[in-house]
Amino acid sequence: MSLGLDDKLLGEKVHYYCSSSEEEDNDSDEENGSDQENEESKPSARSAADYPETESFGPATNTGPKGVIKDWREYKRLETEKREEQERERLQLAKKLTLTCRSHLNDEQEKKEDEEFLADLEGIEDEFFKEYRLKKLEEMRKAMANLPKFGKLITLTTDNFIEEVDNEKANVTIIVHIYQERVPACEAMNGCLMCLASEYPLVKFCKISASEANMSFKFAQKGVPALLVYKNKELLGNFINLRNVFGDDFYANDVENFLQEYGFLPTADSVCIVRDKTSGEIRGTLPEDKDSESDFDLD
Repeated sequence: MSLGLDDKLLGEKVHYYCSSSEEEDNDSDEENGSDQENEESKPSARSAADYPETESFGPATNTGPKGVIKDWREYKRLETEKREEQERERLQLAKKLTLTCRSHLNDEQEKKEDEEFLADLEGIEDEFFKEYRLKKLEEMRKAMANLPKFGKLITLTTDNFIEEVDNEKANVTIIVHIYQERVPACEAMNGCLMCLASEYPLVKFCKISASEANMSFKFAQKGVPALLVYKNKELLGNFINLRNVFGDDFYANDVENFLQEYGFLPTADSVCIVRDKTSGEIRGTLPEDKDSESDFDLD
């Protein structure tokens, strides 16, 4: 299409114009294209040989009588397994909750067996401790064989005081009684010390009169009976005017408890050496010695 001078001056473009002949050509082209598309969209006739063969996945599940019987058997099997599992759980629970039933005869029999066992055990223990005690006593006898043994009340004077007290062995406890003649409390104390001397042979019991010890008249009147305790040349205890403690009439166990309280005599639960009252043998203390009376009859 050619443009005129006016169109060129006005700047009109050629492609903005279309002729009727061009429109007709376009319409014919569109019709031809639509017919071709319709032909392509129509299904073409294909033979059976053109389709691929399908694969077989085995026989189908029976849905007839055989299938029903098979399903029923499977159901019964599962039901049986479930019932057996419930039975096992019930038995386990019953075992946990079951209480042991014991009769009165069973309790009596068990109690009797326990008593017999304890009796046998006590017999074994008694025999063991008896042998052990005898063994220890024998060892004590051997150990104490070389120790000095006294067993009597020794009278002191100014001549033998140093020898009997100061020169005694360091491990010996010496208890000295200062007394005055014709004083009831002093006479009772001498009797008690005689008894204790026989029971404690390793302790040295002595007595000395106030006049022999050159004591003052005032001490002889108001300071007696007096007890002095020595060990290794040292004065460990000094007890005067014991009349205020014991009175005028007292017994050996009173003096014994008094000396034990201050630690100058071994206590009942400690091991010590005593003289047997029957045989006169030096031995260790026995349980029956605790019950025996050590009182000395002054009458």
